[in-house]
Amino acid sequence: MSEHSAHPVIKRIIDHREALTPKGRVLGDFIIQHPRKAVFMTTKELAEACRVSEATVVRFVSQLDFDGYADFLQALRDFVDTGLSLPDRVDLPGMNGPGSARLQHVLLEEMSNLRQLYETIDMEVLGQLVAHLRESPAVYVIGSRISFAFAYYLGWSLTKVRKGVHILKGSDSAAIDWLNNAPDKSLVVLFAVSRYPNELIRMGKVARRLDHTLMVITDSTLCPLIPFAHGSLVAPSKSIPLIGYPTAIACIINYLILELATLKDERLKAHQERLEQVYRENDILFSMYADRIKML
Repeated sequence: MSEHSAHPVIKRIIDHREALTPKGRVLGDFIIQHPRKAVFMTTKELAEACRVSEATVVRFVSQLDFDGYADFLQALRDFVDTGLSLPDRVDLPGMNGPGSARLQHVLLEEMSNLRQLYETIDMEVLGQLVAHLRESPAVYVIGSRISFAFAYYLGWSLTKVRKGVHILKGSDSAAIDWLNNAPDKSLVVLFAVSRYPNELIRMGKVARRLDHTLMVITDSTLCPLIPFAHGSLVAPSKSIPLIGYPTAIACIINYLILELATLKDERLKAHQERLEQVYRENDILFSMYADRIKML
């Protein structure tokens, strides 16, 4: 039991154990011993596995101060996700079957994640991030492994709406030099998705020690970077992915860029006009219209 006691959902079960009914303790013990089974169970399935009633399951969740069974499963899902290996994930429900079924599974899960993001996004923190992105003297976007894809997407997009944007790899120790040489009070946007690389935790701590503003975009409230970030945005996944679910985080990125691009700011207009001039002078981008003009 002590192996998992640091995780909030398990700690909550342990802390409430003495106040639970005998049947509630049976449920708690089963979940602690078999979290990977419990996370995929309905109230009926969990009740049958523990030989209690569904009403007992509902009361158990309420006694743990969760808003409902779905809220409890989300917390348990976040706990289980951090400990699953790649072979474990290949055997998850929905991974097997014909290709068309897997496609439907992926699409439905992404739609479910988007709905959850829509219902839970913290607009106050989102507004703070927009303000930091607009006003900070420099922006450093950091990711590692799969989260580097998000870091590059945001960083590259930001170059279209402001100057002073740097994209860093958390796995590159030179990133520490960049942060050390950054202007005072720079903004560090750090993407961290399960399974959280230790190198990103190190980068987050470096950013805080250097007194930069640290904002974290992640997929779970259990992300180990949240406790020492100035602000965090969570794009939760309702199920456990093989690699990751990109759609919700990509939507956050798209929103941030759109919000910055629609602000009334002369700096933005001058920056974008200069970019377009550089593109034209260096023939950077394909233009069907330009090619048509040349033919005339």
